[in-house]
Amino acid sequence: MCTVSPQIAADASRFSLDIWQIQELGQKAVQAKAQAYCPYSNFRVGAALLSPSGAYITGVNVENASYPVGTCAERCAIAKAVSDGETTFRAIAVATDISPPASPCGMCRQFINEFCKPDMPIFMYDVQGEYIVKTLGELLPMSFGPDHARPEAKVGGAEGGRGKAIFSMEGTGMG
Repeated sequence: MCTVSPQIAADASRFSLDIWQIQELGQKAVQAKAQAYCPYSNFRVGAALLSPSGAYITGVNVENASYPVGTCAERCAIAKAVSDGETTFRAIAVATDISPPASPCGMCRQFINEFCKPDMPIFMYDVQGEYIVKTLGELLPMSFGPDHARPEAKVGGAEGGRGKAIFSMEGTGMG
């Protein structure tokens, strides 16, 4: 008989996920770590996304000798998902080889924010397979997202009829 931890049961209820979806998401993130390309830092990261259709999409960190060119596992998974037509997600898991677990970096938090609502759970797994869960909104409060940067096209003018993008800062406290 398989027992389920009270934490997984509570998180499944809190985020409207099935217990097995949380378990599968974590397993896929942990398994993805094996494919990480990290010859410079040796810091393996695996990520897994759960789409509304029930698909799991994984990604890994991919380093480069020119350090800023590398890609984090979370952005790798999202780019892979978007290239396959998935642009909304129910949950994400990130797995590392440290304890306590690492959270997504600031750039990844912003990238996740492009496709996910603030209440989406981010499960962060440590080397023992234990996790901490936070929502995107908890990890990226007062975020700037796609709703703040949607251009409104203006037609005509000196550009020979080409549109001019006007960005609204309404609701950001900045304009």
